[in-house]
Amino acid sequence: MDPLGAPSQFVDVDTLPSWGDSCQDELNSSDTTAEIFQEDTVRSPFLYNKDVNGKVVLWKGDVALLNCTAIVNTSNESLTDKNPVSESIFMLAGPDLKEDLQKLKGCRTGEAKLTKGFNLAARFIIHTVGPKYKNRYRTAAESSLYSCYRNVLQLAKYEQSMSSVGFCVINSAKRGYPLEDATHIALRTVRRFLEIHGETIEKVVFAVSDLEEGTYQKLLPLYFPRSLKEENRSLPYLPADIGNAEGEPVVPERQIRISEKPGAPEDNQEEEDEGLGVDLSFIGSHAFARMEGDIDKQRKLILQGQLSEAALQKQHQRNYNRWLCQARSEDLSDIASLKALYQTGVDNCGRTVMVVVGRNIPVTLIDMDKALLYFIHVMDHIAVKEYVLVYFHTLTSEYNHLDSDFLKKLYDVVDVKYKRNLKAVYFVHPTFRSKVSTWFFTTFSVSGLKDKIHHVDSLHQLFSAISPEQIDFPPFVLEYDARVRSTRSSPSPGMVY
Repeated sequence: MDPLGAPSQFVDVDTLPSWGDSCQDELNSSDTTAEIFQEDTVRSPFLYNKDVNGKVVLWKGDVALLNCTAIVNTSNESLTDKNPVSESIFMLAGPDLKEDLQKLKGCRTGEAKLTKGFNLAARFIIHTVGPKYKNRYRTAAESSLYSCYRNVLQLAKYEQSMSSVGFCVINSAKRGYPLEDATHIALRTVRRFLEIHGETIEKVVFAVSDLEEGTYQKLLPLYFPRSLKEENRSLPYLPADIGNAEGEPVVPERQIRISEKPGAPEDNQEEEDEGLGVDLSFIGSHAFARMEGDIDKQRKLILQGQLSEAALQKQHQRNYNRWLCQARSEDLSDIASLKALYQTGVDNCGRTVMVVVGRNIPVTLIDMDKALLYFIHVMDHIAVKEYVLVYFHTLTSEYNHLDSDFLKKLYDVVDVKYKRNLKAVYFVHPTFRSKVSTWFFTTFSVSGLKDKIHHVDSLHQLFSAISPEQIDFPPFVLEYDARVRSTRSSPSPGMVY
């Protein structure tokens, strides 16, 4: 109720029925898995999961009216798009939202940025930019739309620990994305995120219009079946591309197909066929075996410096992909909660700014391999474009200092795009010791990084490259910088002017 006693126009997401509760009577039958699925029946890649279904809500209404932790606004690159969703959000949030958006300096396609909710019931608004759709660039559009949903969810879980998110339909009609194709990407991305990373997310609401409701009603059972029967019934209607383990679109030309056990007999083969009687002549002729070659021989050649540059790059890419897959599947919420790495605005050249807070890294108390995984998890999609790092060395102690072995390992593991697109590292509030350590590390341990390091003694110097409104500063950094500037500007005792 508002102060005058009139019913509130906002809708509490906890009062909305979940997708699992919308199940029809005939879907609620007590048939067991064995009764529905025969022994040789293929199960859906999107299994019936009551817990996941309980977190999903399909609601016909204005996303701006939802009372949840954050709602999603779809806009353009300058965050000034005039579409029904944005206009409703702006109207209800009030004039302060426009002022806050100007500080963000726009948003690239596929990215997600955060503002306060102001007069909305939602505490936050996550702004994202969907792709413009052209059939000839379909693959790029699919990847960008996936990034929109994925980045919104990552921002919600890892950076803000949100419990509920209200999605509008990100693919706005004026951008030309076919509704059904876009809905497939939206649903499978959310499904995969909830089942792998969604333990702390309680509600995801799809807020749709009359025009969109029918498509969502039709496709939701494919990705969120409400019973074993519905799972079985929906399987034939799944598209050929259902994405990878995270829901990301798969490009067949870029895929490497790997058999689990090349040359091994099938599981249902009779036991007497195993052993010396089995024809093993095709072992080693499998595509993966030919591609991979002799691993031990390759390692020996690397040590001898005889492996070609191209082969080295391939091996490095495979190693990075293994780290990336592990980063996407591991629970890294404990590292995320440290708030030691986060994305903020852009620098004066329009490049993404990533912040590292040294004081928030308790090196002796955390698993540094998990820290490396979290860095890869956060940075993989950032590093595809030019970016800069701002490292706050402010008030760090020996328990916060990353040793050179870890930094060398990180530098060796990450993909080449990290190094190519990193344009500057601003080392804020360095000490003499840290300057010496940095010089030794960039001179003797890694190459190509030395010229990108900029030691910044005060925030005023940093502002020549990055506007202050483009950085989210930890409060202790601002306090320390103000104290240092005050000390420097104060005259020493006995000093005569």
